[in-house]
Amino acid sequence: MKPSDIFDESIKAAIEKLKVNRVRWVHTAFVDIRGLMHDVVVPAREFIEGNAFTSGLGFDGSSVRGFKSIEESDMVILPDPRTLAILPWMSDDNQRSAIVIGDVYEAYGGSSPSEVDPRGYVAKRAVKAAMEMSYTGYFAPEIECFIFSSIDPTRLVWDLWVSPDGGKSDSWGAPRVMPQSPEITSGGYVIRPREAYYKPPPEDTTIEYRNEVSAILEDYFGFRIEKHHHEGATAGQIEINFQYGELVETADRTIYCKFVAKNVAKRRGLIVTFMPKPVYLDNASGMHIHVSLWRGNANVMYDESDEYAELSQVGRYFVGGLLEHARALTAVCCPTVNSYKRLVPGFEAPIYVVWSRRNRSALIRIPVYHRGPEYAAYKRIEYRGADPSCNPYLAFSCLLMAGLDGIKRKIDPGDPVDEDIYKMTPERRRHLGIVELPTTLKEALDEMKSDEVIHRTLGSHIFDAFIEYKMNDWRQYCLYITPWEIMKYLDY
Repeated sequence: MKPSDIFDESIKAAIEKLKVNRVRWVHTAFVDIRGLMHDVVVPAREFIEGNAFTSGLGFDGSSVRGFKSIEESDMVILPDPRTLAILPWMSDDNQRSAIVIGDVYEAYGGSSPSEVDPRGYVAKRAVKAAMEMSYTGYFAPEIECFIFSSIDPTRLVWDLWVSPDGGKSDSWGAPRVMPQSPEITSGGYVIRPREAYYKPPPEDTTIEYRNEVSAILEDYFGFRIEKHHHEGATAGQIEINFQYGELVETADRTIYCKFVAKNVAKRRGLIVTFMPKPVYLDNASGMHIHVSLWRGNANVMYDESDEYAELSQVGRYFVGGLLEHARALTAVCCPTVNSYKRLVPGFEAPIYVVWSRRNRSALIRIPVYHRGPEYAAYKRIEYRGADPSCNPYLAFSCLLMAGLDGIKRKIDPGDPVDEDIYKMTPERRRHLGIVELPTTLKEALDEMKSDEVIHRTLGSHIFDAFIEYKMNDWRQYCLYITPWEIMKYLDY
């Protein structure tokens, strides 16, 4: 049971890395349908002297969300040696550790990854589908998150930062869980809501944390960091960007970025969260996804003759496919109840299904920082309708396949919209035929249920399991009585 893309050379290199670094323990990881990491720790000798790289490690698939029922629970993780990385914070002799990500297989030596596996089944099938059309997709996510010094879900405070309607009614403030951030008052400075974008020290207190995370990702995980900075929200919101790569590699790196961010935060006595909207009436965390399409060494999205955005006809068809499937894509790209508290007007969240250049109120943006053939490799689309709670293997795959569907069917994206859509009147939006993304998780799931491209991309098992799991989330949320309701309606 050895996939054709794992070569003896990469196994030998991984084993040598384990030996040179005197690694004792190897975290062997995979993700479930939610994109959450699962991890079993085994002695490094199972990789160095044993057959862990070639035969894999057994586990109970019935204990993993969306995988298997109890009567067919035996499954196997087959580690990908190219993903092996040393964990620098586990450096004592009896703690020296590495981590590796793997694909999930059925028991009894299945010849290909199981249909339950987001990485081995969904992502690799999407890559294969693109290759059959002679394309390779490259991805680069902008990963945003919040850093807090503490979060106590049992502690409610009365929030008086901002009134949602200027204090003109009785809706001023609300009891809520208040994440504690040292940045709300930093050395005597007050960072105002939605005004922290690119803040420098001393107002920005996250710089040392960001440097440490970024350095570990570069030095131990093979990333090439492009930039990191403070984001717009008041309380410790940051963004880390790394260089683009092929679909599976970039999804792996997204998982590793979260893993390192959480572990570095823990060691510093902090908490990092990729929950999209943890702070009321402040900016939320998105995960804008940049996508380019290549054929050999040529970026097929680039066209020097296009006056609007140097975007090729193939690129326009790709955009057309994304717009065609956008409402259904939202279920995969924004997969939590909390995601839809981000998708509201006025917080730079893209709720309108249109495309444009430069315009950050559009769902799809074509960056135009530079012009000319020397920048052809940079031509890409930026899909803004995703957040960091998504499973990157599923999200990247569905975006790729939706775009390829646009190319196959030659879907015209329509005219770009270069106005600030947030400031348009409803009449103007109707005149332009602008539709909105779903406003709730249930609405997005209903759209997803009827989308054949997403169904084919995910496969029947993950498609059904994903909808069932997320609908259960929605039902739980609908039944829960929130503190806001108590405050609002107790005196009725």
